[in-house]
Amino acid sequence: MSPTLVLVPPQRDSTADWPARLMSEVPGLTVIRPAMEDAVAALRTADAAYGVLPVELLAATTRLRWLQAQQAGPPPGFYYPELVAHPVQVTNMRDTYTDHVATHTLALVLALCRGLPRYVREQQTATWNPDWDPGAVISLPDATALIVGVGALGIEIGRLLHAFGVQVTGIDVRPEDRPGFAEVLPVEALDDQLPAADLVILTVPHTPDTEGMIDARRLGLLKASAFFVNVGRGPTVNLDALDAALAAGRLRGAALDVFETEPLPADHPLWRRPEVLITPHVAGVGPHEAERRFAVLLENARSFVAGDNLINVVDKSRWF
Repeated sequence: MSPTLVLVPPQRDSTADWPARLMSEVPGLTVIRPAMEDAVAALRTADAAYGVLPVELLAATTRLRWLQAQQAGPPPGFYYPELVAHPVQVTNMRDTYTDHVATHTLALVLALCRGLPRYVREQQTATWNPDWDPGAVISLPDATALIVGVGALGIEIGRLLHAFGVQVTGIDVRPEDRPGFAEVLPVEALDDQLPAADLVILTVPHTPDTEGMIDARRLGLLKASAFFVNVGRGPTVNLDALDAALAAGRLRGAALDVFETEPLPADHPLWRRPEVLITPHVAGVGPHEAERRFAVLLENARSFVAGDNLINVVDKSRWF
């Protein structure tokens, strides 16, 4: 009996031709893209699935062995206890839009370091108010950056910053030497490194260990002249604590692409802070995203049918 892969609804329009393409590329694989009302029946005998699998759909499966997540960091609630306990192997879309997010991060960093958030706001009122104080900007060759999370994204951000002359240090659960990094240290070194950084850049996924990791205590360790940037996942940063630190002048500014609650509520004070740059979770936007995701799914589908090892396998208990 040929294995069956179900594209769990709802699906984007970009996946409409995926069943035909996958079955053409992977002989022996049956691919189904059911409507929502047919999902339970389709998953009942599925061997593999692509997408988000809620607990009620997981309960309907009888022989599921592989689940391909649609993102590198799936949405909150993706790794619920029943899924973690289930024998199904989960893979993710790690490194499919690293270049886009790294470029966006560099844009945020450059904007902060050159004082652009203030000038953009003054442009709206036709205010000509140049600041000639050398201290109004950060000279990148004189700056130190601490990148928290040195996976594919953190490595690329570090490489780009190093090209600008920034001294880069990394923090990661798997500390290894990386090109462009002065050193990569274990998570236990985070508190010791925060006070030395001019730029703190968070790229970590949302996991049980990273949820709320940047709180009032850790923000209090940063020097008042530092900038904070988060392009990882929103739940890793306590936004009320960040706002309080900015209000008290304990932090120079921040740039955020991800938030604890999305969309960021319209009444949140961060919207109106002149030292804050906000983008609405768009760092990953760029060309070729759908084809890159298809390429990962195709490679794993081939390996699954052949009985070979899958790529981008997740430790479900750690969510990455």
